[in-house]
Amino acid sequence: MEHAAELIPLWASVPFGLILLFIAIGPLFLHHWWENNNNKLIVSLVLGLPTAVYLIMNGLTANLMHQMLFDYIPFIILLGSLFVITGGIQLKGDIEAKPWINTLFLGIGALLASFMGTTGAAMLLIRPVIKTNSERTFNVHTILFFIAIVANAGGMLTPLGDPPLFLLYLRGAPFEWFFTLTKEWVTVNVILLVIYFIFDSYYYKKEPARNIKSDKENVERITLSGSFNFFFLVGVVLSVAFLNGNYIQLIHENHYFAFMREVAMLIFAGLSIMLTPRLLRIDNKFTWAPIIEVAFLFLGIFITMVPTLLYLKENAHTLGLNSATAFYYATGGLSAFLDNAPTALSFHNLATGLVDNYPNAVLVAGIPEELLRAISLSAVFFGAMTYIGNGPNFMVKAIAEENKIKMPGFFGYIFKFSLIVLLPVYILVQLIFI
Repeated sequence: MEHAAELIPLWASVPFGLILLFIAIGPLFLHHWWENNNNKLIVSLVLGLPTAVYLIMNGLTANLMHQMLFDYIPFIILLGSLFVITGGIQLKGDIEAKPWINTLFLGIGALLASFMGTTGAAMLLIRPVIKTNSERTFNVHTILFFIAIVANAGGMLTPLGDPPLFLLYLRGAPFEWFFTLTKEWVTVNVILLVIYFIFDSYYYKKEPARNIKSDKENVERITLSGSFNFFFLVGVVLSVAFLNGNYIQLIHENHYFAFMREVAMLIFAGLSIMLTPRLLRIDNKFTWAPIIEVAFLFLGIFITMVPTLLYLKENAHTLGLNSATAFYYATGGLSAFLDNAPTALSFHNLATGLVDNYPNAVLVAGIPEELLRAISLSAVFFGAMTYIGNGPNFMVKAIAEENKIKMPGFFGYIFKFSLIVLLPVYILVQLIFI
């Protein structure tokens, strides 16, 4: 198998590149065709099936099976469980849209994101944030910072926070290791919250007096429904943290227990479906379409990336990435324009081929810890650089536009926000911590 892996040519990665290209350009140039999930499945199968046949014909069946059984299935079950459970929690209300209140909303979102996922936190909070700011004329900046903080940077502290971190967890990074990124998490989120508070205070002073008056008069108490789902959410957190080979030896000894964690998460998701009132989910605008989209797309991604992962591992020494700083910017640059989950996994595999270059390094998830830190930070943070860097970004944009908020276009977002606000913060993180 190792000999076959060494013979993997670069052209075998073309299907992987094509599916990432579809993900990048589909929402921009093929919008109506691409929004049909069946078309996403077609793309995944057209690119994935030939890749699977190629791998099998070249004696790499074990690599393919491991990727699908121990990466794809746990990945989809985790995201599906979080999606179902958080979809049963509803936060409603309309309070005054003062700068400190808006900043508090985003700060709470940053805290929640690491434990209920960036998608869950974003979907829970985006409508109350929009409702709270509905009387204000200047509200676009609030959505932009919401994407950066709640839908991305907040999800740094656990493998549940953001998909790339869960994939790195599946590759061996301990659950508690991600708490070592607390300093970086605090730094980025505090800086962004301070910048947002300054922006929002400025725009609040520019609001017409009638808007401020209307905002003060139209107040609706914040209410939380479906709060029992937080117990199921805790159950998923504990399952990911403790139902693994680090704590349960039986998982190593008996393959029947290999998916104990996934079974537990499915049980919690099932309980959420059974016990959450159907009308609450309808009022929450819960549909299965987003998680079906993820399942269809990542089916193709996980199949087609196998040749890429093998190629990167075998050719790591020739690609010129030989420092944590290089990994930080390379991972970040691709995470901004491709999906950050497969990007993180690709660079992790690249790092496995460089272990010999770090003879005295502490290894975490099979790679030097400093490289894992760089990959984790950049995959999560740089996912906010464009609308397509992380799944929740486009979802938040779509909901904002449904509520008549004029969001900037793809390039407008980059040039008017991420390059001038986010990138300097991320560079500062690299200078301080990498």
